[in-house]
Amino acid sequence: MSFNIESDKSLKFKTSKKLKICPSFESMKLNSELLQGIYNYGFEAPSAIQSRAISQIIAGKDTIAQAQSGTGKTATFTIGLLQVCNLRKSELQCLILSPTRELASQINQVVGNLGDYLNVKSAAIVGGTTSMDSKSKNNLNLLRKNKCHVVSGTPGRVLDLIKKQVINTKKVKIVVLDEADELLGESLGFKQQIYDIFKHLPTNCQVVVVSATLNKDILEVTKKFMTDPVKILVKQDEISLEGIKQFYVNVDKEEWKFDTLCDLYDSLSINQCVIFCNTKKKVDWLSTKLIQSNFSVVSMHGDMKQEDRDKVMNDFRSGHSRVLISTDVWARGIDVQQVSLVVNYDIPENMENYIHRIGRSGRFGRKGIAINFITKDDIRLLKQIEKVYKIKIKAMPANLSDLA
Repeated sequence: MSFNIESDKSLKFKTSKKLKICPSFESMKLNSELLQGIYNYGFEAPSAIQSRAISQIIAGKDTIAQAQSGTGKTATFTIGLLQVCNLRKSELQCLILSPTRELASQINQVVGNLGDYLNVKSAAIVGGTTSMDSKSKNNLNLLRKNKCHVVSGTPGRVLDLIKKQVINTKKVKIVVLDEADELLGESLGFKQQIYDIFKHLPTNCQVVVVSATLNKDILEVTKKFMTDPVKILVKQDEISLEGIKQFYVNVDKEEWKFDTLCDLYDSLSINQCVIFCNTKKKVDWLSTKLIQSNFSVVSMHGDMKQEDRDKVMNDFRSGHSRVLISTDVWARGIDVQQVSLVVNYDIPENMENYIHRIGRSGRFGRKGIAINFITKDDIRLLKQIEKVYKIKIKAMPANLSDLA
């Protein structure tokens, strides 16, 4: 498979014309067991992206789907691939790639939940564990025997197991790139791994590319492995997060952020909250300082052992922990329905991560609040965010009860 392309200046940021819109899951003509799984999962009617993209995936078309956070993109490609997958055959047919271990594991859970009545066999394949639990060993045994229908994994680990011939890709029908701007961007080093994985896939493999944010450079890269894709895109200036109230607090100086956070912590009645910092060092510092001040928090970043990250995630998902401090490792796709507040202790340096971060609240139409701490040096960044997304971020009201 060749990856040489010519630059195409005609690439347009708009949805492909004449897309079929399915107003209900029944109208997609899904099999009855899959429908049962969808309704049991809690979905009643398809979201905008689901009503447009699922039918395209089922039809076998390469698809680029961009929609805002919390609109059900994971379920979109999961429903599509479960309908396409021939579960009577014990072979790997669907491969889902994502940038973090937590997201790969979460997607695997969604596959299992939506496919609960289909007897689908899926496995999460991620690196970073120092010891292998019984579930991981079972997943590898399923792969070695080629009895797994769906694999959800991180690129490095998946590529390693392909090269070791643990993962057999000969019968893969469909590959999904979730959070594609992360996978295909220059910063995290996934792009070459993605290219190498594609070299092991059938040339007629269907490709689905998904993210909340896709710029022109990323869309250009997709042309290396996609054929005449259907584009379901939201223009950058149309990306909004309805239901999420966005505010800023002018803290003036970096050293005043902590006291401001403590005041906020005491004043707001929330279900669960995520606090974002730009660096791992800041996450560790803030977590330690809050715990010393008798606040109950947990923290997570990419340098932690996978077992520790799993424990933090499990505690947060179950509601045992109400406040999570994290780097952007948690900004992408992780879905905890009870999160109602996101605090940007630091304004993200990557503009697109702003949308991903605040999208952790207000999942799938729920209400949420995002509060940004602004120093003098951050005013320019705040104005840039407002300009790019054509939004107005207001000063946080003095009466915090007004936020409810």
